[in-house]
Amino acid sequence: MRSSYVILSIVIVCCSARGVSAQAAVPEEGARADSSQYARQLSSSDPATRQAAAEGLARLAALEQRKLVEGYVLEEKDKHVRLALNWALYRMGKREALFQIVRELDSVRFGQALDYLTQLETPDPLYLFLTQENTPPRVTQRLLEVLGESGNAETVEKIKPFLDHYDPRVSGAARVATGQIENRQAQPKTDVKTRPRVVTKSEEPLR
Repeated sequence: MRSSYVILSIVIVCCSARGVSAQAAVPEEGARADSSQYARQLSSSDPATRQAAAEGLARLAALEQRKLVEGYVLEEKDKHVRLALNWALYRMGKREALFQIVRELDSVRFGQALDYLTQLETPDPLYLFLTQENTPPRVTQRLLEVLGESGNAETVEKIKPFLDHYDPRVSGAARVATGQIENRQAQPKTDVKTRPRVVTKSEEPLR
């Protein structure tokens, strides 16, 4: 009788272990299933569906779909969708795609680009664009808006040269960004990390 109990216990333990392993695999399998669904939606005739699919792939950082997305971005005619595809590519590790996203800050799609850029884990990749001499003032202004939302103590030092910029829009954005960062740093730190989001400015977009 005792041996039967031992055998039964072993069977229960083994089955439980298999159950835990199966449960642990569900998130990864679910992510792959989601990425496949998003990938199929990239061929939709509806631009809104294609954009949502690209943004879904960006959230998943679905590296397995990178080659597919690289093909679609070359063929895409809708500029909002193309921007979303470039964001997905950046999240998949194609760092040069960030240049395309920053470029859109000087277009009617600047709100979409701002939204993506505030999702960066760190403001560091944006510093490069502040140092480029050929960066248009409007792009610099909007980069400063992003940095005001997501920057840190290092960012304040990067912003300082723009406080005396010849373009009042840029110098004003630098002052606002510096104030935002300093106010945020003065707040008591909490254990809950939140990702800052940009609220679209009331300024009329470029035509």
